[in-house]
Amino acid sequence: MRRPTLADVAVRAGVSAKTVSNVLLGRPNVSAATRERVRAAVAEVGYVVNPAGRGLASGRTGRIAVVVPNIYQPYFAELAERLILALAECDLSTTLRIAHDGDAERDAVLGVTTRDVDGVIICPHHFTGHVIEDRMPPRPVVQLGGAPSRLIDCVVMGEREGFEAVIRHLLASGRRRIALVMTGPEMIEPPGERFAGYVAALDAYGVPFDKALLAFGSDWDRRMSGYEAMVGLLRSGARFDAVACVNDATASGVLRALRSHGIRVPREVAVTGFDNTDEGEFTTPSLSSVSPEQGEMVAEAIRMLLERIDGHDGPAREVRTGARLVLRDSSA
Repeated sequence: MRRPTLADVAVRAGVSAKTVSNVLLGRPNVSAATRERVRAAVAEVGYVVNPAGRGLASGRTGRIAVVVPNIYQPYFAELAERLILALAECDLSTTLRIAHDGDAERDAVLGVTTRDVDGVIICPHHFTGHVIEDRMPPRPVVQLGGAPSRLIDCVVMGEREGFEAVIRHLLASGRRRIALVMTGPEMIEPPGERFAGYVAALDAYGVPFDKALLAFGSDWDRRMSGYEAMVGLLRSGARFDAVACVNDATASGVLRALRSHGIRVPREVAVTGFDNTDEGEFTTPSLSSVSPEQGEMVAEAIRMLLERIDGHDGPAREVRTGARLVLRDSSA
């Protein structure tokens, strides 16, 4: 059976093939009545758009690259899924790229590994704007999370306010010796918005910062890092009655370490995470966390990317999303 063609649609709608093409490509200067007639004709004859042909005509592929550092960390896996599903609702397909280090992230932003897409959404682990210096990406790029860049649009997570809220929650419950599980090389004052929120909350309650309550893991994406950091803190002999973790993955390891040492959560030690991943609902006990409002982040990232693809050429934009405290059994 012959497949319906563009010409068949044009005959049924009583317009030219060029007009049909303009409607299907979403081009302006076509009346609403004509658009409706063409769409009805498409449905009547059963015409299916050829993505390859449409791409040649429009100069677009209809495909977006979603770049994440890994998918074994629940946060990045969930964020990638949200992006893929939301882009599909915009009739866009997705190429998922794993950028495991800073060089790979830079190559994705600069188009070295993303030549076959209309735009890029990068959820960075290492990438910051200065690594591309003044080299503008060859196609629209939006950064989702991380420090903002002056060169590309960025959705900035509510890290500081979220972490400050969870520390205030622990302080309001009467906890005063709040350990902080971070990652990276050991230092007196780690950089970043989450640490800044931790210190701000302590200051608000008049609780002095104690570097003995900092515990460091080797990799914030691994549950094992949280386990190792907590075992190290227990061995140090430092007193603590709560543990705030940099994210839910490390918090899962912390819960395991405390349980294996016979420490009851939350009766003896309260534990909190960050990211509000699905995993937190199923830990024992269930994990209090901070939601960075992933749905809002995804919606803003896609909005800015589509505006860039459609021709917006203004300066780099920065959108800040909120953060919401999600209380569960681990800090009751």
